[in-house]
Amino acid sequence: MNEVLLAMAAGFIVGLLFSFLKLPIPAPPVLSGVMGIVGVYLGGIAYSWLVTRFFS
Repeated sequence: MNEVLLAMAAGFIVGLLFSFLKLPIPAPPVLSGVMGIVGVYLGGIAYSWLVTRFFS
């Protein structure tokens, strides 16, 4: 849980910095973009699980 809070704090600081510098936020601004990132993460987790489950 600690790393989740640290990641949230880092993201918040980056968001503040980018807004201050008047740069576009370095994240997808819509839910479908965020879900794409979640899908990539889950795919990586699934690959690790499949490799350890069936090929070890």
